[in-house]
Amino acid sequence: MAEITASLVKELREKTGAGMMDCKKALNETQGDLEGAVDWLRKKGLAAAAKKSGRVAAEGLVAVATAGTKGAVVEVNAETDFVARNDKFQAFAAKAAELALTSAGDVEALKAAAYPGTSHTAQDELTSLIATVGENMNLRRAVTLSVSAGVVVSYVHSAIAPGLGKIGVLVALESTGDAGKLADLGKQIAMHIAAARPDALDIADVDSSSLERERNVLAEQARASGKPENIIEKMVEGRVRKYYEEVCLLEQTYVIDGETKVRKVVENAAKDIGAPVKVTAFTRFALGEGIEKAQTDFAAEVAAAAGGQG
Repeated sequence: MAEITASLVKELREKTGAGMMDCKKALNETQGDLEGAVDWLRKKGLAAAAKKSGRVAAEGLVAVATAGTKGAVVEVNAETDFVARNDKFQAFAAKAAELALTSAGDVEALKAAAYPGTSHTAQDELTSLIATVGENMNLRRAVTLSVSAGVVVSYVHSAIAPGLGKIGVLVALESTGDAGKLADLGKQIAMHIAAARPDALDIADVDSSSLERERNVLAEQARASGKPENIIEKMVEGRVRKYYEEVCLLEQTYVIDGETKVRKVVENAAKDIGAPVKVTAFTRFALGEGIEKAQTDFAAEVAAAAGGQG
């Protein structure tokens, strides 16, 4: 059993918005299992859907690059936001995205790729930049998308320079229609993805374990209302449809008009584009997502420093 510390209770509160005593009880009921405690609170109706932690750690940049039917997005991390504004760091991130177009989305292949204008690799170039700037950096991840016919479109939210920012999106549209109009549609859908943060392209792409977990939580919530099992089943199915509308790109309500499903937007656009259009893939990078920054207790640091003076 994990030790139920104040910091664990605090983390559960941040993830769920539930009260402190409820969080303590949930952790006791689940022997300190954080994710289990999230589900316990939701089943009791004491928490909304699990919130993603907002404490992202890494600074740096997300960079995108496209070339017709292919696109790439990379994340390059640094220790401080100050470095992200450094011209040399920005130039490296932009070049890394261009190199990723030919590295099949494999970050290790990207690191080993020959860096243009030098006799060394992209990783060697980054190592040199680290020595120059004096701050640790990392080529964290890369993804490429491609289509046989059509376009791969990129979008960077609040770009600090062309193709550089903190949120980068790629969307792949397959079609033999007008490339210019296709690119315009792709840009709008990419903006939607940046705002709506879908997890999957379509219902069939939803992670089965995530869906099963959601069904279990929804069923327990419905049972708490005292309804019979046949009614509970219908309630769960209705809520699962709502879940799909939240996490699937094609099922989401288009943020541009606030009423049409993205699937219908794509279908309607095909008439103007002159050929059927299919969204085959997308990816969204938000800087530092999934990395927890160490939380520094400044008062404790000062006290420790004072205590160490003799």
